Amino acid sequence: MAFGSSSLIWFRKGLRIHDNPALDYASKGTAALYPVFIIDPHYMKPDYNAFSPGSSRAGLNRIRFLLESLVDLDSNLKKLGSRLLVLKGEPGEVLFRCLKQWDVKKLCFEYDTEPYYQALDVRVKNGGKPPLTYQSFLKLAGEPSWASSPLMTSRSSLPLVGDHGDCEIFEVPTLKELGYEDTEQEDYLTPFRGGESEALKRLRDSLSDKEWVAKFEKPKGDPSAFLKPATTVLSPYLKFGCLSSRYFYQCLKDVQKIVKKHTSPPVSLVGQLLWRDFFYTVAFGTPNFDQMKNSTICKQIPWNDNDELFAAWREGRTGYPWIDAIMVQLHKWGWMHHLARHCVACFLTRGDLFVHWEKGRDVFERLLIDSDWAINNGNWLWLSCSSFFYQYNRIYSPISFGKKYDPNGNYIRYFLPILKDMPREYIYEPWTAPLSIQTKAKCIIGKDYPKPVVLHDSASKECKRRMGEAYALNKKFNGLVSEEELSSLRKRLEEEDDKKNQVQEVKTKKQKTIDDWMSTK
Repeated sequence: MAFGSSSLIWFRKGLRIHDNPALDYASKGTAALYPVFIIDPHYMKPDYNAFSPGSSRAGLNRIRFLLESLVDLDSNLKKLGSRLLVLKGEPGEVLFRCLKQWDVKKLCFEYDTEPYYQALDVRVKNGGKPPLTYQSFLKLAGEPSWASSPLMTSRSSLPLVGDHGDCEIFEVPTLKELGYEDTEQEDYLTPFRGGESEALKRLRDSLSDKEWVAKFEKPKGDPSAFLKPATTVLSPYLKFGCLSSRYFYQCLKDVQKIVKKHTSPPVSLVGQLLWRDFFYTVAFGTPNFDQMKNSTICKQIPWNDNDELFAAWREGRTGYPWIDAIMVQLHKWGWMHHLARHCVACFLTRGDLFVHWEKGRDVFERLLIDSDWAINNGNWLWLSCSSFFYQYNRIYSPISFGKKYDPNGNYIRYFLPILKDMPREYIYEPWTAPLSIQTKAKCIIGKDYPKPVVLHDSASKECKRRMGEAYALNKKFNGLVSEEELSSLRKRLEEEDDKKNQVQEVKTKKQKTIDDWMSTK
């Protein structure tokens, strides 16, 4: 490219200045640089028919986090003599128009493995077999090395922004300007602020405790810790590219040089970054990664279509306080601890309700501020025992698991204030409290707070039985289960359930008759 021509950096998820290879490349040998972000109505337009405030693709918390990240990016660009040019419209159309009008010779953007951006990249540009276990991924990938592309964590200036002609340029919009009302309502206000500046501050705060960083061990985190989360909460910043993953990795390796005794992948913080890349790799190389049907790696399981159970889970009214509190935190904050995510995902699918993992995936996709297409789908495949992990007999108890970390139920009391006065011994199982206790706690089960939608002991046993039947079917057909075979299994399981329910109804009626007769004696 001849010096003196124009370049355009198209910001999508790499919303940062530090360690941004696309920005570095766009800045070299250019007289004018156009830093652009496109407000896509497909992503931003309010959807008033959705189950929570937000657009058709994202909840309000994630949209707010994105806007905060853009404001911060604009501020950081201005410090370097540039600014963020916000455009509005369908990205492909807007980009083509600006490239032509501004006579741009070099277009740079961060590559993305998500299908939505993959399709967009094909339009803009005109035109192997993945490892399926973490261990095989590590063997294939090895230790990250960037000798050919060194980190750039600071810069003093950027090329000036060129003349934008007739193209209409906007400031970063507010939620109100996008059409959202009551944007400061407490019910949908995450405590985590977006932006590169906040990401680097949070990273510094985490790194200040080198012993904690070195000895971080994922399975030992406390999912009930909410005032000070038991993890870095850097995932939203990695998702939007406010924080460079390789800069984060470099910082972690620097800590390991100082603290010699440290944990290792997969449980360490370095391991968490590698998990991220593992799911990116598998997702990119696996057709239909985000669905059960037509997937080469997903077990075919006859999940039920019980919309009432699904709605109860989604809205945090299953009658299990631990599960409901997690779902309320998801709605309010757009984030929860990874073990809390494990609990509610297991409960919805193979643990209790036997509802399709794709439905849960869609809820997480909408509400999580750190929702990432590859990681979200990968985790739901894992936690539903549809792929990667197959020990379906290992189930998170909706009662005892949370109690292990938070016996007093402080987490539940915070996110479910209706239960704040429930005595400690009943906080995880309020339906077992005598009516007098419920009355004193101002929470009558079945009126102020729902009864359990299922009985965990019997529901989990039934889920295990169904999973066993599904696994046997997949083994029989070597994973190539037809829709007919799956429908046949679903029908048989439903018929068996109906028979069990009929037998139980007869037993219940018989017992009631005996009880009524005894009461007359």
